[in-house]
Amino acid sequence: MSKPKLVDLTHPIKPNHWRWPVEFKRIRNYEEGFPFLVNRITLSGHSFTHVDAPSHFIPGGKSFSQLPLDQWFGEAAIVDLTHCQANDPIRAEDLESRGQHIRQGDIVLLRTDWPLKRSIEAREFWTEAPYTTREACQWLVQKRVKTVGYDYPPDYSLRYMITEPDRPIRREECTTHDVFFKEGICVIEYLTNLHLLKKDRVFLYVFPLLLEGGDGSPVRAVAAEPID
Repeated sequence: MSKPKLVDLTHPIKPNHWRWPVEFKRIRNYEEGFPFLVNRITLSGHSFTHVDAPSHFIPGGKSFSQLPLDQWFGEAAIVDLTHCQANDPIRAEDLESRGQHIRQGDIVLLRTDWPLKRSIEAREFWTEAPYTTREACQWLVQKRVKTVGYDYPPDYSLRYMITEPDRPIRREECTTHDVFFKEGICVIEYLTNLHLLKKDRVFLYVFPLLLEGGDGSPVRAVAAEPID
């Protein structure tokens, strides 16, 4: 049996990102006579490529330690939405026409190739992104998928944090969170390199850190694509 092709779908975590502060602090080093190099890393659990638990949005919702491991790995269907351009809504009819290979229990990856169209280092990555409509979210709920991942900022309201930072954001404006978490569907945010996958079905691994009470965690997202 041939080994699958492994594709890294993860944005690297690095300092000096304008939206996601990261601190690498050296607390032990060789020069001081310590036998190991040790760094302390400080960052938000909701930065770079990461996953959300229901407790991120639902008071009393499940945290990572309360979720089954198979929430984060399994068969994944990639939906090609690369026709979507800046500020385009992703609609239920887009998923209906391009997502017929989705099966019950799948992880679904919505591919727009947005990281190729706008750098994740740029403000425009958020302020001009395509976004997921409520009807599209409900379509995925009806398909009974278990997790949904994106390579773009999934909710239109996310741009308000940048363009109108003093504007209150209503819970229902956080569309994917408002629809999915109530149905037990978790999310993977800010994937990249989906264009490197040639098949529309792969096996996906995105394990979060086992943070007691954790609601968000960076992940190393890796797809295993079968080789014919």
